[in-house]
Amino acid sequence: MTQGANVEREPRQSRPTPAPAAPAAETRPRTTDAFRAIGSPAVAAAAERVLATWTNALGDAINLDEVRDALAWLAAMVDRAASGEPVGDAGPVANVLGRHLLTLLRADLVRNWATTLPGRAENLLDILRAIEDAHDAIDPDWSQYFSSRLSGPDGLDLVVEVAHDLRSPVTSILFLAETLGRAQSGEVNELQRRQLRLIYSAALGLSSMASDVIELARGGEQVVERDVSPFSVSEVVESVLDMVRPIAEEKGLELRFAPLSSDHRLGRPLLLSRVLLNLTTNALKFTDEGSVEITARAHGLTRVEFSVRDTGHGISEEALANLFQPFRRTRARAGRSGYYFSGTGLGLAMCRKLIEAVGSELRFETKAGGGTRFFFDVDLPLATSIG
Repeated sequence: MTQGANVEREPRQSRPTPAPAAPAAETRPRTTDAFRAIGSPAVAAAAERVLATWTNALGDAINLDEVRDALAWLAAMVDRAASGEPVGDAGPVANVLGRHLLTLLRADLVRNWATTLPGRAENLLDILRAIEDAHDAIDPDWSQYFSSRLSGPDGLDLVVEVAHDLRSPVTSILFLAETLGRAQSGEVNELQRRQLRLIYSAALGLSSMASDVIELARGGEQVVERDVSPFSVSEVVESVLDMVRPIAEEKGLELRFAPLSSDHRLGRPLLLSRVLLNLTTNALKFTDEGSVEITARAHGLTRVEFSVRDTGHGISEEALANLFQPFRRTRARAGRSGYYFSGTGLGLAMCRKLIEAVGSELRFETKAGGGTRFFFDVDLPLATSIG
């Protein structure tokens, strides 16, 4: 029995110094040191718990020193704001990691408040308000920042850069949607063809708007081409009709073209294409049934009148007042499909500026329930040959 008792006592003597105790003692002071300057015990304790949870969950998957430093910075910001002082600079925590850690800090404080400082609800409200102040410092009002950038000296450059970045991928979408719609990559059923037409139509609208924004930011008075060149009027118009045909097919509208008898002219085909594309797209947007027609008519030997006529509802008196304003807003009619509707007015504003840049004027005729006709005439002398 004596030997048995001695055998039982030996394990008890070895328990006070278990092997895991040493690493815990090494790690704990390092964590405490990081938050030693925090005046609020609740904030310091929450920061320690967030760091411990992060360590246990991710281990070495992220640089823990970075997390520890970010938590210490956040805790100091919250502590200052809770004491009535300015929250201070967001510094290294004005990023995704800082926002995520602040969310974890807030959640831990609310979850553990009853056990950390029971009966001190007013302190919790102060700290939560301080956390909101820290959040505002980390994630400021980006709309105000963007507005200040736009109104700054490089505002137009920013607009042009954004529009360019938008136009490049949209052009790729146009090309791919057209390729798929023509079954060049394999058979396409009717439902898929209709969906591709919708994609193409939306992408064409975005591409046109991006181009209009770029031209408007640059002044809009600059013509697309400096010099005239020989071209075929029919080819320009047919290319425009090809671009808008998916929109017409989706809405069940007929596209018509009345060409010139003398087709080969000297002029600026890119400018003509831009204007006709904008006018035709607008006509399709606001026409629910019937047709859209492009007409080219010669006046004498050098002048040619172009018109785009639709069978839509006409332009209301309310819209006439600011028809050519670049950023007008128009209310859609009740029950109207919104696939092609846009109220920005950029297209018409750019058309007028481009036409004025070549010494002409964009005019229109409209009748309630009787459709609308936009027209202009430009100098296009006869060309003897097409280069």
